[in-house]
Amino acid sequence: MKVAIYSRTQNNDTLNALKSLIEVLNEHDIEYFIESTFKEKIAETNINIENEFSELDESFDLLISLGGDGTILRSASIVGTLNVPIIGINVGRLGFLSSLSPNSIHRAIKSIYNKEFKISKRAIAEVEVFNDKNQLENTFYALNEVAVSRKNTTSMITTFVNLDNQYLNSYWSDGLIIATPTGSTGYSLSCGGPILSPESKDFIITPIAPHNLNARPLVIPDHLKIDIKVNSREPDFLLSTDSQITSLSTEHTLSIHKAKHEVSLVELRDDRFVKTLREKLLWGKDKRN
Repeated sequence: MKVAIYSRTQNNDTLNALKSLIEVLNEHDIEYFIESTFKEKIAETNINIENEFSELDESFDLLISLGGDGTILRSASIVGTLNVPIIGINVGRLGFLSSLSPNSIHRAIKSIYNKEFKISKRAIAEVEVFNDKNQLENTFYALNEVAVSRKNTTSMITTFVNLDNQYLNSYWSDGLIIATPTGSTGYSLSCGGPILSPESKDFIITPIAPHNLNARPLVIPDHLKIDIKVNSREPDFLLSTDSQITSLSTEHTLSIHKAKHEVSLVELRDDRFVKTLREKLLWGKDKRN
């Protein structure tokens, strides 16, 4: 087995988790490589890892993410279209995606070594950016959500939305979120959107602080194409694809649809989505139940 290790930080929690991870990988004679930028960050510590990688390839069997959900999202972009499964060790905050605690590292690696796990396929949103001549300028991908928001202004923006070339609505708000089922527990949830099971074949359109009270979150089939045009008092707006932020002109239009590739997340037998919801949202903790 060949394993990649990735993190964005080198704080004490991350380093302690890394030490535990290396210990159990060595116990099972698993070959491991550390991401080169992360290796530079820990160069002055007493952790010495010889093998490193700058880009993944198909020879890797697993990517282990040390951090929070943001690190998982970055890991997904590193994996790209490669079919390399990801598992997250949570040394961050809430952690819906990176749900394993550092205390679970030995159990997790043992389960993976013994093939006692399942793969959860997660949908990816693909965003195509077109200029005012309808020419494709760029393409972005998001595991959690695509967000359109205002820039350099306190005024609301208007987002005109079409579904499969049919007019849906004009949202007068601070912005708009297009969330995948995976991202339903993220930004969309904080704006009043529903929670979807990761296996759902849907996207969520959630307005951010809408001025119109009848503008509600909407669940749509993920085979529909979503076209967005922005109108603002300022000439620019912001496009967020997970943790990546891009400034665009209001002359641009966006076309959002489900990508052809997916991200594979490792799920251990005792760490399924329902359990994560219960623990993170404190469901069933009400003493009246």
